[in-house]
Amino acid sequence: MHYGGGAAGVSVPGMSQARLIEIEAGILSKNDAFADGNRRVLRALGAFAVNLVSSPGSGKTTLLCRTIEQLGAQPLAVIEGDQQTSNDADRIRATGAPAIQVNTGKGCHLDAHMVGHAMDHLALPRGAMLFIENVGNLVCPAGFDLGEDAKVAILSVTEGEDKPLKYPDMFTVARLAILNKTDLAPHCDVDFDLYEANLRRVNPGIEILRVSARTGEGMEAWIDWLTARLAEKAAGAAD
Repeated sequence: MHYGGGAAGVSVPGMSQARLIEIEAGILSKNDAFADGNRRVLRALGAFAVNLVSSPGSGKTTLLCRTIEQLGAQPLAVIEGDQQTSNDADRIRATGAPAIQVNTGKGCHLDAHMVGHAMDHLALPRGAMLFIENVGNLVCPAGFDLGEDAKVAILSVTEGEDKPLKYPDMFTVARLAILNKTDLAPHCDVDFDLYEANLRRVNPGIEILRVSARTGEGMEAWIDWLTARLAEKAAGAAD
């Protein structure tokens, strides 16, 4: 049985596909307006924003802590999204970086209005990096533009090589995929070539990095990617 085969990509008993499309368009149009506002603020600052998306337990927060440590004096800030608790924001603040915790309650993703409100409290400096750690979920966050410059999808090597095929929407919109926890690969029979082939099957243009936040493998390439994207953004803001 497949309930996502209609024009809306979803099925709700008693509701037509046309009505579902109408509802979705209304929700997304409001979100997109807030996202455009966030984008204007970031562009004026020459700031680069990354939307980190993944399943729960992929290692987003640990990777982010290591990233902050390696970026050193680079101005940055973090918006943490979770349904409940401030655990992740507390971990980020322990690195010395400013962080705002956004709790979504029963909501399964951050939206652009939440992010804009958090940005108001962060007072981003010019040339900053803004990391948005979304709620752990590979479904809902794919459809919501937050005003970011790039979605970065993080996959733990333990999740299975077919994950991009099961959740294609997320990997279609991601600019970069990070295969995280590579230090565990010898213990779980990982086929990296199949992981990458499946990622490119759903998104031929996606960039891919192999990283271990624990051992440091691949961290230099990740930091280089971030600094290069920030430089591109700053150059565009200066034009």
